[in-house]
Amino acid sequence: MQKASRLKRELQMLSTEPPPGITCWQTEEERIDELRAQILGGTGTPYEGGLFSLEVKIPERYPFEPPNIRFLTPIYHPNIDSSGRICHDALKLPPKGAWKPSLNISTVLTSIQLLMAEPNPDDPLMADISSEFKYNKPLFMEKARKWTQEHAVQKNTGVVEGNEDNTPDQKASSRKRDALGAQQKGEEPAKRTCV
Repeated sequence: MQKASRLKRELQMLSTEPPPGITCWQTEEERIDELRAQILGGTGTPYEGGLFSLEVKIPERYPFEPPNIRFLTPIYHPNIDSSGRICHDALKLPPKGAWKPSLNISTVLTSIQLLMAEPNPDDPLMADISSEFKYNKPLFMEKARKWTQEHAVQKNTGVVEGNEDNTPDQKASSRKRDALGAQQKGEEPAKRTCV
């Protein structure tokens, strides 16, 4: 009962006063424990212009246990793995984590947004991305921007199938972009367990 009333209050707050660049909603009317969220990539970060979707699952013991949150949109980040799992203190119970019942979904989503802007390479989930972030930041920034463009930016190629106004050059350009995007999907970075 405490969980349901608290979640209703939190969802009401998220709909009336959402944090800047963050939205959160129920996926199904009768399921209050399964939510979706979107975080807008921050200005001046390699995620700028991207809209990242997240899955938020509320455990039975919430708020005494943290919500389970993972990215649904692929993101190139040292603290987020290829399955979307996030290495963040606010998502773990003490002694290793910093979750406490006074935190809420809004504050956790805001802290994830901050983690996107300021990765923590000293507690990585993806060791090779962390190393790249520390020792070759321009390469990290380039890859993170590329992933954002490929996975999180709304695509508008300007080509409408079946539109006679499209020139052959536009159609060829669109096919080349699609082929290049498929070709550039490389190996997945090496993983490391977050502790």
